[in-house]
Amino acid sequence: MPRDFTTIVSGLPRSGTSMAMQMIVAGGIAPLTDALRAPDADNPRGYFELERVKSLRTDKAWLDEARGKVVKVIHALIPELPDDRPYRVVFLERDLREVVQSQTTMLARSSKAGGALPPERLMAIYGQQLAQVRAWLSARANFAVLEVRHADFMRDAATQARAIAAFLGDDLDVAAMTAAVDPSLHRNRA
Repeated sequence: MPRDFTTIVSGLPRSGTSMAMQMIVAGGIAPLTDALRAPDADNPRGYFELERVKSLRTDKAWLDEARGKVVKVIHALIPELPDDRPYRVVFLERDLREVVQSQTTMLARSSKAGGALPPERLMAIYGQQLAQVRAWLSARANFAVLEVRHADFMRDAATQARAIAAFLGDDLDVAAMTAAVDPSLHRNRA
């Protein structure tokens, strides 16, 4: 089925966006990625990222290549997407305690220093950012949004795969999408 929209996977860092990308790609939608960021211990199946997305504020030319494909865009850059085309956004939600714990683990594993903010303050900031992005998305007619909870993927991947397939066009391979979820990779739990 030809898709005349761009599929966006978004959410906070460490919210399950790579897992959602894996599912959607397994289902049959081609990704827009550059494979510059290699799989590692934190994402053994890969990150599915496009480096140019980080420059979305100043470089939107790559969006023409994204039509009919799926691309990952971090939550903070969603408002930089232009209103001149249709999007379907699969937005990942994860318990903020798990997000912060996963980020802390990832930074420690890579020997990088994290921010100096205490976890409670960081969770409050993330909560504010998510509220702002949701409000921005809800005010845009060219953005359809499906919010998906990370915990629901872990409990029942098949139901989430069916919901995503219905949202993106029922021609996706739901069995392959379901098989792409590996609950053993859910290592940081609240």
